[in-house]
Amino acid sequence: MKPVSRRGFLEASLFAGASGVIASRLAFANAPTDSRFVFVLLRGALDGLSAVPAVGDPDYAALRGQIALAKSGSDAALPLDGTFALHPALTFLHSSYAAKELAVLHAVASPYRERSHFDGQNVLENGGVVPHGMATGWINRAISSLPAASASGVALGANVPLAMRGPAEVASWSPTRIAALDDDTLARITDLYAADPLLSRRLAEALESDAIANDAQAAANAEVDADMAEDSGANVVERDANQRRNAGRRYTETARAAVGFLKREDGPRVAMFDTSGWDTHANEGGAQGQLAVRLRGLDAALAALKESLGPTWRKTVVLVATEFGRTAAINGTRGTDHGTGAAAFLLGGAVAGGRVLADWPGLARAALYEGRDVRPTRDLRSVMKGVLRDHLGVSPSALESKVFPESAAARATDGLIRS
Repeated sequence: MKPVSRRGFLEASLFAGASGVIASRLAFANAPTDSRFVFVLLRGALDGLSAVPAVGDPDYAALRGQIALAKSGSDAALPLDGTFALHPALTFLHSSYAAKELAVLHAVASPYRERSHFDGQNVLENGGVVPHGMATGWINRAISSLPAASASGVALGANVPLAMRGPAEVASWSPTRIAALDDDTLARITDLYAADPLLSRRLAEALESDAIANDAQAAANAEVDADMAEDSGANVVERDANQRRNAGRRYTETARAAVGFLKREDGPRVAMFDTSGWDTHANEGGAQGQLAVRLRGLDAALAALKESLGPTWRKTVVLVATEFGRTAAINGTRGTDHGTGAAAFLLGGAVAGGRVLADWPGLARAALYEGRDVRPTRDLRSVMKGVLRDHLGVSPSALESKVFPESAAARATDGLIRS
């Protein structure tokens, strides 16, 4: 770790004790596996038919109307196979597909079949079959099924998400947002914390977590500062392009902070972070627009994750998923409403990629779920089971009895991980 000034130490101490800010619990030692797993939750329901358009389906273009993506031209979707493509903003994912490091999942869903964001996210995170059926999350229960599980996970964000809550103690990190304090206030905080063993320990842990993440964030900030400097002399069109490139800065910062933990030899092997803003009821846009900006930011964050992990990438699997999909047809405000079947991504150097995994139901009206949504044909828990079993080494018995109870019908998907 780098030397820390007295002011930096005291500000970190306030960070550790501030209400609503997570203090890290760094108890890393003897990690049970050398494999890494990252779960990225897209809150708000990603439009799977925009992220992964079924351009080869004969009913696609009519259903999508103004937001349909073209098969050819300057803003065309990026082809995957005869049926599916990727949104043109997902250039890194497209190159990953070509490198056989991306498996695209379509028509997937959790067991949840209603359309409430909060309940849908709860089911996806708790790993069960009903909202609020369990108070712990599937990732935490998976970690607790491994040896030395308390050393294995880190949650990045303002709160520890449900998927990471449970019996296994996980580390947590959130960027500090506290303004500089005067010396007298800093001295008082020092005196306040000095006599308390628990707070003193939390100070040291928070300071360490901040140090791990700061170098990664500095790299991301330097890139954005360079863009801003270039932007200062740009015309309106170029300025708009720069703003679009910078839209994913927060995603990229978080991804690089995750790398700071995952690259440690004695660090966690599992990380989770989430993003929001995927609820596109109006003015969703096609190749350009609000969804395209968010997809571009996500794509940049995933690219930064690979770049920053370096050689560790070959041992990494990243699952990107959302609580449910969106309607197959465009609505009256050029957006899409809450749906059912969704798209997801399995990415990483350890992924047996270069393929689309979809028992595609089609987009004909008779094939749609309740006449409006992509019909789900694959339980997302089967994908999670396959990754946890073949990549992290969670036993099949633990998966069935502890991690995903009541999931016997969702058999683990084979062949997701490179042999």
